[in-house]
Amino acid sequence: MDTNVFKRVETKYLLTDEEYKKLMKKIDKYLMEDRFYKSTICNIYFDTDDYDIINKSLDKPTFKQKVRLRSYNVPNLDDDVFFEIKGKYNGVVFKRREKIKLIDYYNYIENNTMPNNKQIMKEIDYIIKKENLKPKLMLSYDRYSYYDKDNKNFRITFDKNIRSREEELKLEYGDAGKLYFDNPMHIMELKSLGTIPLWFTDVLTKLKIYPKSFSKYGNIYKKMKGEMLNV
Repeated sequence: MDTNVFKRVETKYLLTDEEYKKLMKKIDKYLMEDRFYKSTICNIYFDTDDYDIINKSLDKPTFKQKVRLRSYNVPNLDDDVFFEIKGKYNGVVFKRREKIKLIDYYNYIENNTMPNNKQIMKEIDYIIKKENLKPKLMLSYDRYSYYDKDNKNFRITFDKNIRSREEELKLEYGDAGKLYFDNPMHIMELKSLGTIPLWFTDVLTKLKIYPKSFSKYGNIYKKMKGEMLNV
């Protein structure tokens, strides 16, 4: 299986701290900690100067995609990072990514030196040049990852402390940023290749927890836009 290509259904839920604690008490016995159970995920999102990519995404088209650079925890220049295309078509999410060194990313961005000649990198390069994309936002959060003991194709992640910055758009500068939520909140995301286990849907029904669309980049952008208009 190509670990750089993903296709799955993703469903998001927005939980208060109290809902999160109640849920974990009921589902903990079904779960195993993922290999990278606890991490701080750091992203650099690419967009045009007019933020065309995220504005189109917020219109909820049938097809949408975005480009980002991602690391799992704050990297050094010699560490691996992931250059990604993430898209969605009719509710199905696909992700194509290329693992490169952070220093090679800078050689690409600053000197137009391709880190390799692989197909996914060519696709990323094509989109960036066609749309004239640039690094526009640093977005990070703390993640806890699990999978179903009986089905490793069903994964659950919880993201909290969502924060962002518009300056110093370098992963190695750290994960500091302005918090999005005023109160503790958790974004739960279900990642599945098929149906959701019955035990999980039963728990959600009993706790009256329902799906809620939530784009981290999209909501931060809307907040940024609102703040700019109020200046």
